[in-house]
Amino acid sequence: MQEFNQEYDAKMQKTMDVVMSDFASVRAGRANAAVLDKIAVDYYGTPTPIQQVATISSPDPRSLMIQPWDTTLLKVIEKAIQTSDLGINPQNDGKVIRLLFPQLTEERRKELTKQVKKYAENGKVAVRNIRRDAMDKLKAEEKKGEMTEDDRKLCEKELQELTDKYCKQLDEMSAKKEKELMAV
Repeated sequence: MQEFNQEYDAKMQKTMDVVMSDFASVRAGRANAAVLDKIAVDYYGTPTPIQQVATISSPDPRSLMIQPWDTTLLKVIEKAIQTSDLGINPQNDGKVIRLLFPQLTEERRKELTKQVKKYAENGKVAVRNIRRDAMDKLKAEEKKGEMTEDDRKLCEKELQELTDKYCKQLDEMSAKKEKELMAV
């Protein structure tokens, strides 16, 4: 039973990792290169993350500097940032692209808080779906005679404990990120 639940524990942990990367892409008070993680540029016909075609640095707390290895990509990167939901206009000087992050308004903070809540809720739904799939598999094994009813109930109890643990962690992460966003 322990090995059965380990497989689903690993799946739930992967869900946590995805939600954590989603949270990292939400900008709080400082410029963070993680906000560019979901932006891809058309690099010779292939959608490629900006990090794989350029160097990204943060010269000060309110700005990011993107220096592509191939200067022909400047316009492509600029266009990708403009079409993203980042809400920042890139400044292209012919060598590098600068992103200047303004102070977050109260309205923008509330929007970002809603986005964080949505990411957390999607994570909880994914965790619950993993639990549902595991329970379906347990019922199928019991039906085939590969597992007793007592073993199935024990596994289901352990799965529920795992689900509760990860949902609680998601709530805590969400509350922490929301607090970070609302801090002036």
